[in-house]
Amino acid sequence: MATMQVGKALTLATNLLVAAGLDQEKAEVSARCIVASDRWGIGSHGFMRLPFYLERMQAGGINTNAQMKVVTDLPSLVILDGENGLGHWQLQHASELATKRAQVNGIAAVGVGKSSHCGALGIYVWPMVKSGLVGIIFSTGPAVMPPWNGATPVLSTSPLAAGIPTNPPTIIDLATSAVARGKIATKAQAGQALEPGWAFDASGKPTTDAKEALAGMLAPLGGAKGYALAVLVESLTGVLVGPTLAKNIPDMFASSQDALPQEIAHFVIAIDASKLSVDGPNDRLSEFQGVISDAGGRLPGSNRVDPTSMTTSDEISITDTVSAQISDWATRLGVKA
Repeated sequence: MATMQVGKALTLATNLLVAAGLDQEKAEVSARCIVASDRWGIGSHGFMRLPFYLERMQAGGINTNAQMKVVTDLPSLVILDGENGLGHWQLQHASELATKRAQVNGIAAVGVGKSSHCGALGIYVWPMVKSGLVGIIFSTGPAVMPPWNGATPVLSTSPLAAGIPTNPPTIIDLATSAVARGKIATKAQAGQALEPGWAFDASGKPTTDAKEALAGMLAPLGGAKGYALAVLVESLTGVLVGPTLAKNIPDMFASSQDALPQEIAHFVIAIDASKLSVDGPNDRLSEFQGVISDAGGRLPGSNRVDPTSMTTSDEISITDTVSAQISDWATRLGVKA
């Protein structure tokens, strides 16, 4: 396992993305989101994914010249065409836009269609919670999960995230599959076995082989309830925002599909928390936080640092496999590692 300081990681990721064709500002935003995932300990959505993004950028599956084209613009609803750009900077923009609109209107939703994978969704609730808003985000991806009692993948891991403006913020970030697919990929790279109940092989049989699982399907979180949540997420993203259902989204882990745009959809909802109370100003958020603490627990994600305030001298851990891949890409793109 290799380590790298956050400052160096930010510079390296930014330079690699710029060398692959992304402009400086979008590269810096995207690099911050990637490194923040590693800083949070979610390596499956951080640097581990960067070689796959670079490959897709080089092959044309990610449009490095993409802009955000407005499709619908209402006071509390904006729909954007991402023109198949990298998902990180696009979802960050959507979250910031939803924040501004909700501060004026009390609630706002922003959908982004024709986008790409964006890493860990919890990263993007921060603009909302820092402004005293509740943030909720949904996203889709390649079909890797069958319907309940089915044997054909039709749903993605259907991730969702939410942020509540406690102090520090509550960050909820999870897949509706039993485990995030990036964790399966990390296990496959390391040659490690999966936990029973996480996945099926291509024939629908339970497997603990990570490589078989990548070519197969994931189990839903909590059985039929996880499946129902996945249906909700898919409905709010691929179905309603579109333009592509999960069953048609190219897989970033399949190199033969690198030139194909994923056309992923994201959906952001921001709500002004101060306007929700039936009895005016109160301190129930603090009270609730205290109740959790007194019971011996902590609120989810309360130990996750603000992506915009990471200490550059902090270190992140990267597997030897990913470190070698990043070094190879640095050589290929003429970037100092």
